[in-house]
Amino acid sequence: MYARSFIDSLDFARDGRKISGEVSLVEMPRLIDILANPQGMLSYTISGGMDNQGSPYLDLSANGCCQLCCQRCLENMDYQVKLDTHLLLRKQEVLDVLDEEVEQFDSILADEELDVLNLLEDEVLLSLPIAPKHQTGDCQAAVGRNRLEGVNHPFSSLEKLKRN
Repeated sequence: MYARSFIDSLDFARDGRKISGEVSLVEMPRLIDILANPQGMLSYTISGGMDNQGSPYLDLSANGCCQLCCQRCLENMDYQVKLDTHLLLRKQEVLDVLDEEVEQFDSILADEELDVLNLLEDEVLLSLPIAPKHQTGDCQAAVGRNRLEGVNHPFSSLEKLKRN
C-alpha cells in the first residue's frame, strides 16, 4: 500500500512546486473496474504555477500502460496512457459562475487537501476511450471474419435474390 499524497493546491501552485512518483494501478479502485487486468504502473508529475493573469494552475502528466478489453473481439489489449493536462484552480464561487459560461480551459476546485491519487485517477479515466478497440488488423474479430469467407453460409441463397 502506498502513502497517499495530499497537497494544498493553491499554495502548491503559488510556490511553483513539483512532485513526481509512480503508482500501481491497483491503488485506483474506479480505474480497476474498467481494466481487463489491474497489473501495471503509472509514473506521474504534477507541477504548479501561476499564468499571465495570475491564475493558479496545475500541470499533470502521466505515462504508463494498462490493459483494456477490446469491444470487437473481447480480448485484452494494451493501451498506452499518455497524459498532459493543464488544470486551472478555481474557488467554488468562480466555478459556479463558470458553469453558465463556456471556459477555454479545464478547471478544478482549489482544495486545501487535494488528493493527488484521486486527481490522477480522474484524469486517467477521462482520457480512456469509450469503446477501446485493437488497431485494424490486430483484432481477433477480424481474423475470425476472414476465416469464414470461404464457408457456405445458411443465408447465401438470399444474397442471390437480393441481386435480382
